[in-house]
Amino acid sequence: MPAEEAPVSIDASACGEGIALVTVAGELDVETAPELHTRLADEIRGGRRHLLLDLSAVPFMDSSGINALLKAHDAAGRAGGGVCLVSPARVVQRILDLTGVSLAIPSVDDVRTALVRIDEGTTRP
Repeated sequence: MPAEEAPVSIDASACGEGIALVTVAGELDVETAPELHTRLADEIRGGRRHLLLDLSAVPFMDSSGINALLKAHDAAGRAGGGVCLVSPARVVQRILDLTGVSLAIPSVDDVRTALVRIDEGTTRP
């Protein structure tokens, strides 16, 4: 019997002082969004107030995933930082646009652009 693949993979790494790059792969739904929420909250508690979320390998996101993003956005803002989405898959970007999330949380094409936004203090749209 083959080993069952994890429904979502979440990897975080330091990407500068107070900045975490969080790479997510897999679907963000009611089963996996709580894990993302916990990981993002841990990053903020650990002093990383700017979160760069690479969503390029997320093929689907429901309202639970959106909620996790919005909670992280709120917590990072209270810590004096922000959230920036990096390369969201096209279908995910469409969901973010349709729900209005993209009005609160910016999306950029690459990590370099996200880091420039942080340096310029423009992590908000």
